[in-house]
Amino acid sequence: MRITEAARRLGTSPRMLRYREALGLLPPTRESGGHRRFGEAELQAVALALALERRYDISPAELAFGLRVLAEPEVQARVRELGERIGRLSARPTRALDFEKEKALRLLRRT
Repeated sequence: MRITEAARRLGTSPRMLRYREALGLLPPTRESGGHRRFGEAELQAVALALALERRYDISPAELAFGLRVLAEPEVQARVRELGERIGRLSARPTRALDFEKEKALRLLRRT
């Protein structure tokens, strides 16, 4: 189906569907003439995204960034680091052996 029909079925606008495509929340599916085509898989993906946005009160751009964090380990690491620095995430727990090693080194430094 074309974009206007897809937007009507999803309760959104063609402009919003284009925006979602630009954010990477919708795979670009085009027919030979360049018109966007939407099948059931694309409609279900958009419906799921809309449900997540409503449930967690986030924007399409925030959802797209969340997907990027999940897909790109470097971005994930930098976001985690920021979260730890600003106190929104706790620092990663140290492993028991690391704790014991640090304790032994502290004891050796005292002697």
